[in-house]
Amino acid sequence: MGASLSRRTEGTNRTEMTPGLGDIPEGCLACVFMNLTPPEICNLARLNRAFRGAASSDSIWVKKLPTNFQDLLNLLPPERYQNMSKKDIFALLSRPVPFDDGYKEVWLDRVTGRVCMAISAKGMAITGIDDRRYWNRVATEESRFHIVAYLLQIWWFEVDGVVKFPLPADVYTLSFRIHLGRFSKRLGRRVSSFEHTHGWDIKPVRFELSTTDGQLASCECYLDDMEQDYENRNHKRGCWIEYKVGEFIVSNSETVTEVRFSMKQIDCTHSKGGLCVDSVFIIPTDLIDCKRRGILK
Repeated sequence: MGASLSRRTEGTNRTEMTPGLGDIPEGCLACVFMNLTPPEICNLARLNRAFRGAASSDSIWVKKLPTNFQDLLNLLPPERYQNMSKKDIFALLSRPVPFDDGYKEVWLDRVTGRVCMAISAKGMAITGIDDRRYWNRVATEESRFHIVAYLLQIWWFEVDGVVKFPLPADVYTLSFRIHLGRFSKRLGRRVSSFEHTHGWDIKPVRFELSTTDGQLASCECYLDDMEQDYENRNHKRGCWIEYKVGEFIVSNSETVTEVRFSMKQIDCTHSKGGLCVDSVFIIPTDLIDCKRRGILK
């Protein structure tokens, strides 16, 4: 369809005076593009020269960028973005931008331009992490940071983290990404081992978050309630699961937001183990809901 439209607008036969898409003023196209998503704009840019010109306008792409996009650019060397158009800046920031020694990443959602963030297990304080009797670092392609923390066995289980960043005004959801059991590849197939997995069905794990402006959220969850999971056909073992801790609101884009989060099971009457901790995600809440319903990809 795009090719046929393009031929109508850019054909060599100029004797026909029938107006086509190529006759639409770029100013009008720019007004239309203001109400489209970045992927839609890029698709339409392939139709003809007029659409390509309008789709490259800085006035369009600056509206697709968050108000604090300069804070994200400041995490990069200046030569990475100097003399870039706003369209190219959007494309650059749509890829993960690492900070804090590479243990944290921030990026723009490609459809909405909203700010998302991830914190690696290496960017958190984990009790006993340096003792190989309790924890191992495991390299894997299943983590965006290419490494996870694997718990062999421990009595006092505690993972804490903090992030400080000038997030744009929005409602955000914070969640932990966790995997019960250890996974590997054998003969090209993914397999999981639950040799060390125990103790998560005795007492719940407590998740918490807090912000500097006094917002609090917490919840408790059994990570390995096998009997109930079997009845509900909700098998947690051998799968990556994102456990929602709670939501928080950022109302001022110009100030730095500090968020503290934790995951604990500190009842020392029993040990627990066989758990992979990958990362923590901070994502706009309605963005998660839209992707869950299949509205966004």
